Amino acid sequence: MPRHANLAEALKERALRCADGTALAHPADDGTEHRVSYAALDARADAVAAWLRARDAAGRRVLLAMDPGPHAAVALLGCLYAGAVAVPVAAPSASRTDAERTASIVRDAAVDLVLTETAHATETSRRLSRVGRAGLTCLAVDGLRRDGYDGAPRQPVRTTGDSLALLAYDSGPATAPRGALLTHGSLTAAMAGLRRTLGTDRHSRIGGWLPRRHTPGLIGQVLHPLWLGATAVTLPAEPFRTDPLGWLRAISRHGITETVAPDILHARCAALLGDEPPAGLDLSRWRTALNAGEPVSAGTMAAFPHRCAPLGLRPGALVAGYVPAEGSPVALATGRAPVPGADFAVVDPLTGRRLPDGAPGEIWVRGPAVATGHWGGPPDTAPLFAARVAEGPGGFLRTGDLGLTVNGQLRMTGRLRDALLVDGHTLHPQDVERELLRCARALGSARVFCAGPGAGALVVVQEVVRTAGGTRTGLPRLAARIRALIAEEFGVVTGALLLVRPGTVRGAGAAKVRRALLRERYLRGEVRALHAEFGPEVGEPCRGGAA
Repeated sequence: MPRHANLAEALKERALRCADGTALAHPADDGTEHRVSYAALDARADAVAAWLRARDAAGRRVLLAMDPGPHAAVALLGCLYAGAVAVPVAAPSASRTDAERTASIVRDAAVDLVLTETAHATETSRRLSRVGRAGLTCLAVDGLRRDGYDGAPRQPVRTTGDSLALLAYDSGPATAPRGALLTHGSLTAAMAGLRRTLGTDRHSRIGGWLPRRHTPGLIGQVLHPLWLGATAVTLPAEPFRTDPLGWLRAISRHGITETVAPDILHARCAALLGDEPPAGLDLSRWRTALNAGEPVSAGTMAAFPHRCAPLGLRPGALVAGYVPAEGSPVALATGRAPVPGADFAVVDPLTGRRLPDGAPGEIWVRGPAVATGHWGGPPDTAPLFAARVAEGPGGFLRTGDLGLTVNGQLRMTGRLRDALLVDGHTLHPQDVERELLRCARALGSARVFCAGPGAGALVVVQEVVRTAGGTRTGLPRLAARIRALIAEEFGVVTGALLLVRPGTVRGAGAAKVRRALLRERYLRGEVRALHAEFGPEVGEPCRGGAA
């Protein structure tokens, strides 16, 4: 593939060469597939770029508050063509946590312009007003008339590989998110790495449900297929939380060839398929299913191919891999060719010493595709992007993920920091715990953690205030309310929920019990519950009976 000064020029060149090809495929409400050609996508992106150029957007931050789909892709390409810095956030929804995160991002990034769509324009403007940014110019991309920009330049603004292209707010709690700096050069390097890892080509149909505001979804499932001249299949995330097999049906219906999804989704599909797979599913076109985003289970790696083989899944299609959770579009896969220029190390987090094969430690990565830092350069985060291996090279990103190597192949085992990996989502426990306080008067303090070390099924230990909670007969209804809140706010399934007496979480003094300590007590069966519910992927560790 020819070299270009920036990612925008590569995308423009691909759009011109593949004008009649299908750039985007999006499920329509009637079950059919809405398709957008490269020529149509390029023309719409040019119109957005011209609108941005008219407002001197080059080098400025532009908020993208949109649903996954064609309009979001148009807005992203428009920003790249105009030399603007895209700042993707979640589209307005009922989630208060997402609203808080968006407000914090608007303040932190000091955004200058906003791109949204007609369905969200009113709510987006209302939220900007609440943070004192009512004067920001906001464009509904789907309402922009292209004919008004027919005479505008169609070549992307000239930028370099060092020019900032994207601010990815993958890390930090809702009240203090951190935006990773991704340049045109790092994104271009990521494209070549993804092609090597996933085995993609211009005939690929790449799709998935990962959030488009995070780097694996935005870069891997939107920019990468457009860079290839392939097809991006933009699937909505919502249905797969309640119907995992809907993911397989979408792969079959749309002929998707490459995916990236977390272990839990593959495991749930394998469990639901059983020994009698449903008729009508055809997985024969699926070439690479990268199991990444959280620790990979050996059981899943065995069960999923076995259950899907009768549906046409090719041997070797399921591949164990690793994708850093924060600010890096690097993807590594077991048994696949190494990513050009990428290097990883499993390191003792205290000494920086490389650890031998089989020894667990923190995963560090470096290479041209890795983010270069956080927006604003907070002093406490600068060392995360410039770590040095003891008596060795520097420039590593400390991912906060735990892992080990087996015969030189990297395996993730959990998380070192507070952030949790649940159903492929990065959750910050303080966000969940704060939201639970608003759920009902009967609820007190809560602690949330994962069944595994920083990853896996979500476990909620929630205090119930007796004077407000009434009799125990109301506890199942309260538990259902908590589960519904977590699903709506954070898009994940609660694996285990324990309603406990006051003092279990808060402790005898004013301070809360540390999450790590409470998790250890939970795993030993020492957390006594007034009411407990356990999902099939968690099981019941508590053996002490009711409180």
